[in-house]
Amino acid sequence: MKAIDFLLKPIGFVESPITEREKAPSQGDEGAPDTWINLEKNIVDGLDGIHVGDEVIVLTWFHQSKRDVLKLHPRWDKNNPLTGVFATRSPDRPNPIGIHPVTILQIEGAKIKVSNLEAIHGTPVIDLKPVI
Repeated sequence: MKAIDFLLKPIGFVESPITEREKAPSQGDEGAPDTWINLEKNIVDGLDGIHVGDEVIVLTWFHQSKRDVLKLHPRWDKNNPLTGVFATRSPDRPNPIGIHPVTILQIEGAKIKVSNLEAIHGTPVIDLKPVI
């Protein structure tokens, strides 16, 4: 098959107190703060049906990730054996898409506050999906 390129447009951006990648927890339930997502105003109608208390999956684009990593030590621990990136949750990968299960805490127009989002400030949000 022929490789194709395609364009992803952010639907919003993370507004987080975490500003440095090295200070972000590896997973949301490992100390990630409650965080705001600022959505683009033209997509706010897409929130219809989303309510405070809902669990959603936030998909992000890890814009500071290394895209040439194929093997690594899981959790950056050299005691762990080198492992293929697709067997890990590392943000460094050919297509650095982040998957974050969160709970909606607050909705204010084009801003939503969510729990346990370990993405750093400025991370592009590419989609939201309900937990089914």
